[in-house]
Amino acid sequence: MKNSADYSQALAAFSEESRDLLAAMEEILLRAESGQNTPQDLHALFRCAHTVKGSGGMFGLNEVVRFTHVVENVLDRLRNGAIQFSSPLISLLLECQDQMATLVSAALEDISSPELTAQSDQLMERLKVWSQPGAAAAHAVPMQSASGAQETVSSSGSTEIGVDTWHISLRFAQHVFTDGRDPLAFINYLSTLGEIRHVETVASHLPDLDNADPEMCYLGFEVALYSTASKSEIESVFEFVEDSATIHIFPPHTKTEEFIQLIQSDELETSLLGEILIACGTLTRRELDAALNAQQTYSKGKRLGEVLVENYTVGPEVVDAALTKQRQREERKASESTNIKIPAARLDALIDHVGELVIAGAGMYAKADKAGQTDLLESASILLSLVEGIRDMTLGLRMVPIGEVFARFPRVVRDVSAELGKQINLVVTGADSELDKSMVEKIGDPLMHLIRNSMDHGIETADERKASGKPPTATIGLHAYHESGAIVVEVKDDGRGLNTAKILAKAVEKGLVAAGTTLTHEQICRLILEPGFSTAETVTNLSGRGVGMDVALKNIESMRGSLDIQSETGHGTTMRICLPLTLAIIDGFHVGVGSSHYIVPLDMVVECVEFPTEKGRADYMELRGEATPYVKLGRLFGASGPVQIRQRVVVVRFANRRIGLVVDRIFGKCQTVIKPLGPFFENVPCVSGSTILGSGEVALIIDVAQLVQGVVNNQQHTPKRLATGTMARLE
Repeated sequence: MKNSADYSQALAAFSEESRDLLAAMEEILLRAESGQNTPQDLHALFRCAHTVKGSGGMFGLNEVVRFTHVVENVLDRLRNGAIQFSSPLISLLLECQDQMATLVSAALEDISSPELTAQSDQLMERLKVWSQPGAAAAHAVPMQSASGAQETVSSSGSTEIGVDTWHISLRFAQHVFTDGRDPLAFINYLSTLGEIRHVETVASHLPDLDNADPEMCYLGFEVALYSTASKSEIESVFEFVEDSATIHIFPPHTKTEEFIQLIQSDELETSLLGEILIACGTLTRRELDAALNAQQTYSKGKRLGEVLVENYTVGPEVVDAALTKQRQREERKASESTNIKIPAARLDALIDHVGELVIAGAGMYAKADKAGQTDLLESASILLSLVEGIRDMTLGLRMVPIGEVFARFPRVVRDVSAELGKQINLVVTGADSELDKSMVEKIGDPLMHLIRNSMDHGIETADERKASGKPPTATIGLHAYHESGAIVVEVKDDGRGLNTAKILAKAVEKGLVAAGTTLTHEQICRLILEPGFSTAETVTNLSGRGVGMDVALKNIESMRGSLDIQSETGHGTTMRICLPLTLAIIDGFHVGVGSSHYIVPLDMVVECVEFPTEKGRADYMELRGEATPYVKLGRLFGASGPVQIRQRVVVVRFANRRIGLVVDRIFGKCQTVIKPLGPFFENVPCVSGSTILGSGEVALIIDVAQLVQGVVNNQQHTPKRLATGTMARLE
């Protein structure tokens, strides 16, 4: 069974489901710590743990079940109001959530560790403080009399009403005797269903004896019945007197918990509120019909749940659970009807085929254009347009919100700020900005390094912030937005900023910069990206070893992105990551130099102008009154072939900087399928890939981000290490 394909597929589904459930637990707990949780969150939190335990039991993951069961007990007391959220409890539950994730991963990899078991035992021992049952609190249950007046019957003390007994409130009509009905006979008959533990007579409507009619009934009764019967069975006792009495049947507390658990289970197929309550046993058909009739009498159209609670037919906590279940079923139904899961490998294969289709379409259009046949050219143009639409829709399948990555950082900020003893608040914006899924998976680690670096080095302690006139709580902003065909992710803090003097001194000490070298503020800031560079005096769990920032930079550059650093002393630092939206297919701008062809990402192209015959100083030209640097692609790549007399300049923009690319010919827009260069050419500077043109020729794709950064660095005095490699080609 365990070696079967079905089992492996089910186990993979459990792995994905448990990951989502544990992430939801973390999100709810973090909301609770900020005081933003709702009553529904308590039930959702319990359901997450309950589902992980139940699914883990199906696969025989005994250690997961053993530990999660104890966590579940605490969450059950939390949702029932026996205990309340507190900072120590939330911290403990977050540790338990981490442990559950670790246990699930270990179980899926078939790893058994005594240390892991001991860690579980330690956490379970700490959970005992919160899992001890407390005394049941006394409460008052409001009742509605036959005349409509509200009465109150105490359920505390020796009556035991509402603890483990059914509470039955009976208000008979005054003419019940004349109808031949005996109220006590019905009460006595209840004993056939269980044990009558208490009967309390309500005589608040009994008139003076001189005015009392002996043939009229003025008394009401409150009955405590201990029974395993269902609510429908208890209601059937009063079947022949239901038109001559007002009857309310309240379940015991233990029964209420059973109702809620049954509602939260997957056994109920209906999504109608009334049917859910009937199916779980907390509502009878007669009560539902009465509530629906009563609902029609309200001019403002009250909801059914409100009517049921106001008439004391169903407890509010049960109605809330049923409404949550109803909402979940509706969302699941909507999701199932609109979404399907596709393996990533199939999607990648589809994109590869679409890429080949794009190349073939471009080739056909080029041949039709060369042939000069109008009809054929028109058909090729229509086909190319359709292919472009298919391309956009296919790439859209891989686009996912970057919020999938952002969701992990509130927990990181919480834990690291506690470890550092700092007060830090994380503000997230733009989480719905979309990015290629493969890039979303890769951006997580670089962002982790940047955020931890800001917290450790950038943010001051609360006392230091007060001394400098800042609020004691620091803010780290995590922002995402689209710009010029790329996505920008910023990590911005309001801390002390980079100490450029200390950074430069450390760089000279390590030999990264020659003594006496003059560097710009931006160049000094970028020194923190050098391998092995750190200004920390001591090595800690967070910093001091000089690894992290350079790793982040390499990961970003591997995605054809760039990292820009802006810092102001005393006001904070902004780390700005720019990434292309996708790594597969882009709209390109086809240019030529000599006999070579190049593609510039179309979203980065601003305009095309004539290359001026008269220029200012070398490598600059005047563009509408501004000095704009330019790069001759022929000189940069050593292109062969005759140079055109009238050259063109393609002005490109990246990260709010503009440069000009001097080319010989402009062919215009084209669809570009990005092909990797392979291991022998992957380090070619200022090139992010290659593509096949419609003519069958190969064109290099310009890495505009790297090129712009190189031009900016080359404008200023550059440290000796930064002046080698890529940038040396620009000189």
